Amino acid sequence: MKYRLINIFLLLFTIGINISVKAQDQPDLRDRADRYFREFQYAKAATIYLQLADREKPYLHDMENLAISYAKMNRYEDAEIWLARVVSHPKSDPANLVSYGRILKANSNYVKAKEIFQKYVKRTGNSKLVANDIAGCDSAQVWIARPTNFQLTNESAVNTDRAEFSAFPLNNDSIAYFVGEPEAKSTKTKKYGWTGNSFLKIFEAKISGDSLSQPELANLDLNKSVFHVGPVISNKAGDIYFITETYSGKNTKKSKFDGRTYRDYSMELYIQAKVYGEWKEPVSFAYNNVKKYSVGHATLSKDEKVLYFVSDMPGGYGGTDIWYCELQKDGSWGKYVNAGKEVNTSGNEFFPFIDENGTLYYSTDGLPGMGGLDIFRVKGEKNKWSEPVNIRYPLNSPADDFGYWSNKNLNAGYISSNRENGKGDDDIYAFKYEKPESLLILSGTAYDKKTLNALPATSVTLFDRNNNIVAKQQTKPDGTFSFELDKNTNYHLQGTKFSYYPDTATVSEKTPGKDSIQVSLYLDPLFVKGKVFRLENIHYDFDKYNIRQDAAVILDKLVQIMHENPTLKIELGSHTDSRGTDEYNQKLSQNRAQSVVDYLVSRGIARDRMVAMGYGESRLLVKCTECTEEQHQENRRTEFTVLEY
Repeated sequence: MKYRLINIFLLLFTIGINISVKAQDQPDLRDRADRYFREFQYAKAATIYLQLADREKPYLHDMENLAISYAKMNRYEDAEIWLARVVSHPKSDPANLVSYGRILKANSNYVKAKEIFQKYVKRTGNSKLVANDIAGCDSAQVWIARPTNFQLTNESAVNTDRAEFSAFPLNNDSIAYFVGEPEAKSTKTKKYGWTGNSFLKIFEAKISGDSLSQPELANLDLNKSVFHVGPVISNKAGDIYFITETYSGKNTKKSKFDGRTYRDYSMELYIQAKVYGEWKEPVSFAYNNVKKYSVGHATLSKDEKVLYFVSDMPGGYGGTDIWYCELQKDGSWGKYVNAGKEVNTSGNEFFPFIDENGTLYYSTDGLPGMGGLDIFRVKGEKNKWSEPVNIRYPLNSPADDFGYWSNKNLNAGYISSNRENGKGDDDIYAFKYEKPESLLILSGTAYDKKTLNALPATSVTLFDRNNNIVAKQQTKPDGTFSFELDKNTNYHLQGTKFSYYPDTATVSEKTPGKDSIQVSLYLDPLFVKGKVFRLENIHYDFDKYNIRQDAAVILDKLVQIMHENPTLKIELGSHTDSRGTDEYNQKLSQNRAQSVVDYLVSRGIARDRMVAMGYGESRLLVKCTECTEEQHQENRRTEFTVLEY
């Protein structure tokens, strides 16, 4: 949610004119990085901070800002690695523990996250700040171990590597509006500094069966706005639109930040009506006030007599709250009222939606959840509501989940999320309630590969064929685990544990009549000096030493191992095939080993924990006179050896 929170009231909009800047002719690297960071240009800042942090004793300032930059860009794994180094620094502020714990949650590492939150409480005595976080860690482990029967599908025909969210089908069910970032087709296209992408606009897509397709910019008046537009909803008749827009005029207040002056660009709600078949000009909502607060994210009650919206106006319970107005006899909207403490929290509430039963769905970071924004539901109306209920995994995830919409039957709809394995930033997902027709019980045990003893507290993650997390749980004291699966579907498992090399297994069950399957995972102890682990499928192109994309995926697993075992020091050994001279192969293999080290450093692993060693063709796995390309590929490999722990 890297820009929505800015766009929705929480931070300064980074378009303002700098009025007072201290000039320097040749600013050094840190000055440049700090300037980019202040201007919310996190991608540029991170590139420089990474250079500054690649030293034996990096500055705490550089690591903190690098971690923040990665978090703002939704690169949570990188943020986690650098925050781990930040909190281990002797001068690190305890507040960094909170940031670290929340990033761990975003990466679904709930056990470790809870430990970090408890460490923060022990150091500061402030249990209130992280009470929701700790409760969320406990609940999330239960929810992700036993998912609900909702099946999610990425709407890949409309999602891009940019942001798409908040799908809203119109009453005819043939077209849906959604919010997205248009492709920047020229250098003159106005862009948002935080993302480097175009400002958000409203798109429309055709609904074909259960899927969205053929996206294009919607022909709406407000799409001509300079800044962000969206989301949009309509009444049931489809002749009234409620559209959120970022104010683009000059009549705004100004704020000072780090010696600079910026304009605050608030959000407004606009209402556009069709009268006698023609769309009239959009009309500003009566309670917009760009100098004082923002208004947006509208939804209508089932009878369309109550308008709910989000605002940070005075009199709320926290950052942003849900408010409402009632329809008057003259067609105007009455005075706004807060929706009450049952819904609103000291945190931020966003993206309300009311279904056909009158149930209110909304996203918040102010209640115990899986991480980021979670979707909750409540029953009631106006400012009288039941206790919020988390809609659980997989509709919620460790990432930000929002933009809920459901159909008239309440068994299908859309959500938006920046969860792992999407197409880009925020993606739109279709969901459908589908209880498996036939269940397969997958059970197993995790073992120590050396002693064959059962391993308790091993994290076992179940993935589908698209590498999405289906479920995750910890093994019991006897090392066992179990999952309920849909038959006729392929899965794979991964078992991980501190001080062990992970193990994986593939599950493919298509045998009629079989209701259970057994799997064993054997985790290899890491902390054995001199032990060699081969990194499977780390291959190089002939005569090259650059890291291929397929190799980067494998190396990322080593990054995680190094991160989870911070005392581990290793040698990265690279080997060539038998072609070329000994001298040439020695140099090539050294370059290959160094490229692996450099890659791990770029992912946050300290350089002094690794040694690059090239072995040339001195340790061939396949010795052959006339080798096939497959045999040569087998010899071009990388291994790591445990040096210290």
